[in-house]
Amino acid sequence: MTRLGTSGTKPAVTRHGNTGRPRRLPLARLLAAGALTLPAALGAAGCGGPADAATSSSDITVMTMAPAGSGGTDRPGMTALAEAIGRKVNATGGISGHKLHVLICNEHNTAEGADACAQQAVEAKALAVVGSYSQWGDTVLPVLEGKSIPYIGGYGLSTDEFRSPDSYPVNGGTPALLAGNGRQLVAEGCRSVSVVRPDTRAGDVMLNYLSRALSPAGIKPVDVPAPEQSTDYTSVAQRAIGTDQPHHCVTAALASDPTQTFLDAYRRLHHTRTRLSSVIGSFQQSVVDATGGSSGPLAGAYATSWYPDESSKVWDALRNTARDYAPGDSIDPSDPGVQTTWVAYQVFLQTVERLGSQIDVQTLATALDTQGPLSTGGATPPLSWRLSDMLASVDSPRLVNTSVTFQAVQNGQLLEQQHRFNDVRWVLTNVS
Repeated sequence: MTRLGTSGTKPAVTRHGNTGRPRRLPLARLLAAGALTLPAALGAAGCGGPADAATSSSDITVMTMAPAGSGGTDRPGMTALAEAIGRKVNATGGISGHKLHVLICNEHNTAEGADACAQQAVEAKALAVVGSYSQWGDTVLPVLEGKSIPYIGGYGLSTDEFRSPDSYPVNGGTPALLAGNGRQLVAEGCRSVSVVRPDTRAGDVMLNYLSRALSPAGIKPVDVPAPEQSTDYTSVAQRAIGTDQPHHCVTAALASDPTQTFLDAYRRLHHTRTRLSSVIGSFQQSVVDATGGSSGPLAGAYATSWYPDESSKVWDALRNTARDYAPGDSIDPSDPGVQTTWVAYQVFLQTVERLGSQIDVQTLATALDTQGPLSTGGATPPLSWRLSDMLASVDSPRLVNTSVTFQAVQNGQLLEQQHRFNDVRWVLTNVS
């Protein structure tokens, strides 16, 4: 499994049994395996209160999980938006004759916390886990698979999200971002590239994606491994900048906290020609603002994202939902986690609408496996998880969205360079 770092304390967790309905295995999955009611308050285990105490038998229950109180990986905006979507659905008549009960769970950025959330979803008879953030896909997905509960729109942090037959990823995860970043650097005229990446096995894989994307331009990247736990990246930044030659670019393929550490070192070093690049999630508009905007180290920086920039009209409905149904919550529309939650709920709600009143985990998953493309309002290309839509890759057979956007910091704002998606499927199918 590929993770981008861990932190946080371990909660006390009680495991529960995992018995019940047999798994469904339609043909598409066999082949792939071979190649609102108002949400309850947070409970003591980190999740919403027991669903059977808050819902009727006709309600639809879903879960959204994300870490909180764990440090730099926290994504409270994702669960806050999920609650807001639930309130909106119920305030406007429900979904296919049902109220939507949104159960939220704090997975604490630990394997134990992730397991507790997955077990809670099973006990609550959740129809799906939607729009969640967890680095512990190898813990979450086996529990959900035992009940065939779809995992719709994970953030894309683990290889399991792109392999499990019960996973429906809405973005291309880290692989697509890195492949796209390489193509963006070529398009911007970079002739040499240094890659600052974690000094881990996951970092080795990151380098492979970037190398493949840079190869057609004859660029062999300079590998700069960075210790994940270091608090001073001065020497790393020095190696990355090198002699500060014209058309030299540095891309920081790090998690958000190490990226901040790297930026602190990078801004203190003298260089005039080197251009900086990274991927969305490592930094976003709020980081640009916090580091000085147009006069900070991210001025002019390139970034590759899964989605259009935060100022795009495709996020108007997200902003309106947050404003009208979560006025007291801090929901950052530029956060790619918040955006992923929004996209995942669009997929879920549209699929439920298509199914009508008769719905359970089996009919939901079958619909997701077989239905035609779903519109996400321009946030992504239309999404579908039919066998013909999946990536021809042993490593990521569930990956269907191989498109990214190219962005850059202009006058302190992270904006799209081109108002279109760039498909990097060919890079993702040719990585050794």
